[in-house]
Amino acid sequence: MNSPRRIVKVATPALVAIAAGAVAVATLTARSPDGDDMTARRASPAESTTPLISEAVDGGDDPASWSLPIEAYMFSRSQVHTMNSRRAALMADCAQRAGSPGPAPALDAPDLDGRTETDLRYGIHDAALAARRGYHPDAADQQAHDRAIAAGAVVPAGADGAVLRGCSDAAGVSVPAPVQAEVVEAIARDSYARSAKTPEVTAVFARWSACMKAKGYSYARPMDVNDDPRFHDRDGVRDVEIATATADVACRRRVPVAKVWFEAESVLQTEAIKANQGVLDTVRAGIEEAVGRAAAPKAS
Repeated sequence: MNSPRRIVKVATPALVAIAAGAVAVATLTARSPDGDDMTARRASPAESTTPLISEAVDGGDDPASWSLPIEAYMFSRSQVHTMNSRRAALMADCAQRAGSPGPAPALDAPDLDGRTETDLRYGIHDAALAARRGYHPDAADQQAHDRAIAAGAVVPAGADGAVLRGCSDAAGVSVPAPVQAEVVEAIARDSYARSAKTPEVTAVFARWSACMKAKGYSYARPMDVNDDPRFHDRDGVRDVEIATATADVACRRRVPVAKVWFEAESVLQTEAIKANQGVLDTVRAGIEEAVGRAAAPKAS
């Protein structure tokens, strides 16, 4: 689930990858409960009257421990890692049999979008990290991520492009690429945007904005801080960014931005899932089948 708003990330080298064998579990467009195309529909603040489902927050106050309803129809991060590692191993074996250098094993790297799908979806919340890095990832995590990306961008010396493409195709037959279904991505995008316009969320945004104003910062919505171009510097974190991020987290401790937003989004996702249940059942079955193929014993 690619969140429309995430922590500021330093740009990394482009990863050279050969994508093949994607799981074609669904390519339909998500629809809202009243039949509208969800990607085109945007609710006004007055539209959302569905009560919040506070019981959806099972993990306490840490957003990383929460799970959105749509995650039940996604490849988990551990599944993605397992499948990609198996695909890389299959490609390497295939290339070796063909007498050509294969890709190096995939390097583990911290996910700069947060520990889980919800960790940074609604903004930062780690006071200690904000005090060190503002809206940037932890420095060590960023360096490890950059090293992994750089290593993946290196094509082995003497590698045959045609052989690698053929091996990628062959690997895709056994282990499809763990690509999230379009209908799932559409629901996740739409629910994020629509939930930000619901009355309960706009109200909590106003409370957060007033808190920030009292600390000397003028932002109407939490997402506006992440969009501040001053905080997108690749070369370092300035004092103004750290001060702003520290104030942001302090206000979030007084005003439950993440929790209210998560609950509102959960309501919208639950409605969207009901409206798209048939295709999502197909998505879920496709994920289970693909994960099962990846976990099958390697043929001798």
